[in-house]
Amino acid sequence: MAHGFDKDFWERHWQEGRAEGPGSMGGNPPNPYLAREVSGLTPGTALDAGCGAGAEAIWLASHGWDVTAADISSEALARAARRAAASGASERVRWVEADLGVWNPDTRFDLVMTHYAHPAMPQLDFYDRIAGWVAPGGTLLIVGHLHTPESTPHAPDSAAEHGHHPPAEASVTSAAVTARMDGAEWEIVTAEEHRRTLTGGGGRAVPLHDVVVRATRRRG
Repeated sequence: MAHGFDKDFWERHWQEGRAEGPGSMGGNPPNPYLAREVSGLTPGTALDAGCGAGAEAIWLASHGWDVTAADISSEALARAARRAAASGASERVRWVEADLGVWNPDTRFDLVMTHYAHPAMPQLDFYDRIAGWVAPGGTLLIVGHLHTPESTPHAPDSAAEHGHHPPAEASVTSAAVTARMDGAEWEIVTAEEHRRTLTGGGGRAVPLHDVVVRATRRRG
């Protein structure tokens, strides 16, 4: 199904996913790559670009980060704020309703991350854009859908959970992401592709094909 990943699309997406229990869009745990890639970093300021229901932003806040969590969907942000309040981490998270294709933060961050975010703009251009918000010495963490000829990328917190498979332009390879990073400006720490399975709605197994890229912006 063709779509533009605009605000109307994402509001419908979150309104249709009403359940907030395990396996739902609003009840998924933090992405497992987050703890693996970030646990060794000194907490500072962070931006979660396309935060959805806020699992990753809340995880960061509970581990000492001061988080700005931005998403185009007011419905997603309302769910995320409720979840943060229940976790006791709400004081360290600022929720921002924003179209990340045009919005610009007023500061740079020690960590900028995105997990399965699909903006209206091309996926790699989106990654280029958020990379510009990383402070010198800071970290960029991208978790995206892997695109290969033999697989259809999808994730339970994405459009695929409701039958909307992300098109090729909404998915990437690790090589495509790192090729956009100037070696004089970035040190690539992680560039991997993984397959895993998560339990989705109704207990069904949802295969995930992931790209994980972590890079550090050089200071000089």
